Amino acid sequence: MADNQYDFPTEELSLPSKGLLYSKDSPLSSGKIEVKYMTAKEEDILTSSNLIERGTVIDKLLESVIADPKVKLNDMLIGDKNALMVGTRVLGYGKDYPITLKDPDTGNQVEHSIDLTSLKTLKLDEKKYSAGKNLFSYTLPNSKVVLEFRLVTHKDELEVGNTLNALEKITKVTGVSKELTTRLKKQIISIDGVDDKKVIDDFVDNKFLSIDSREFRAHIKELSPDINFEVEITSEIGEPHMVTIPIGVTFFWPEARV
Repeated sequence: MADNQYDFPTEELSLPSKGLLYSKDSPLSSGKIEVKYMTAKEEDILTSSNLIERGTVIDKLLESVIADPKVKLNDMLIGDKNALMVGTRVLGYGKDYPITLKDPDTGNQVEHSIDLTSLKTLKLDEKKYSAGKNLFSYTLPNSKVVLEFRLVTHKDELEVGNTLNALEKITKVTGVSKELTTRLKKQIISIDGVDDKKVIDDFVDNKFLSIDSREFRAHIKELSPDINFEVEITSEIGEPHMVTIPIGVTFFWPEARV
């Protein structure tokens, strides 16, 4: 446990972004975050059927364990939030995460135990970052259009979710989800220097060539600080496979104990 200014035990966690993308006056710019150990209070949150039904249980939990009231979950980049989530789980219930996966070779449901402390942070090329700025420029390889964009925060993800919920009736009729274009519209700040929202929306909906969109999304993934949730497992016939571990409410509550 870390020495701290609080009257409860905490641990300091490192952020995948190293704080590089937050303004200098942000408490997240240190690249560290202090986290409280989970208590019965947090278990109240985890077992709240209301929060589970609304899909906000993990967010409420993370807000509860952040020690510094100046740190807001909404301000955190998605990769940093993921690191907070993993660190909180390890501090609360230990490093072993039992999961059941479909075996890649046999198709059987097989139990595995994942050591969460073995998860690695994706390597950052710090030369591609301007300290204190979440702002990037990318020239699309085919159309040569120049995009200014930013990496999404937790708040952005919530807003994308709200937009998709509002479009749910249309999605049911058409069978086409607007998730990809909605997220692009949230990330892109300007098109060839024009920051008008209508221009951005029109570009994404009507002029963003698929070959450029794919390259742009790959570029964003390469830039995004995060935890690597891919792990190697051994199948029932002894073959190694890379799988992405599932994250949900059971990530924090693998076994119900009363």
